[in-house]
Amino acid sequence: MENIILVIHLILAICLIGVVLLQRSEGGGLGIGGGGGGVMTGRQAATALGKLTWGFAIAFLATSITLTIIAAQNSSSDSVLDGSGLIAPAEEGETSPADGLLPPASTLLPPSSGDAPALPPRADE
Repeated sequence: MENIILVIHLILAICLIGVVLLQRSEGGGLGIGGGGGGVMTGRQAATALGKLTWGFAIAFLATSITLTIIAAQNSSSDSVLDGSGLIAPAEEGETSPADGLLPPASTLLPPSSGDAPALPPRADE
């Protein structure tokens, strides 16, 4: 289903590009230099190519939203590597390869005895 909508989406994109390129240029941006009937002078007459452009644009947006919804439904919270079989899930009691990369826990904690080194005095004391 997703592939069919994707093919329709691509065909609509090509058709939309073609229809826009076929339309007559009104000369300049926002009707500047185009004479009467420009964008700034009021509503233009709707041509067949203009209606076709609107139709393709609406269909293109509809397929875009549909593809987004389908992609959101197909996504899951699992990692890509979980389904690939590259990494086997760890079982109870097993160590992971990253366990050997960490220093022992005893070196991470400050000494608990009273013979801890004294801190140097602060400058404001």
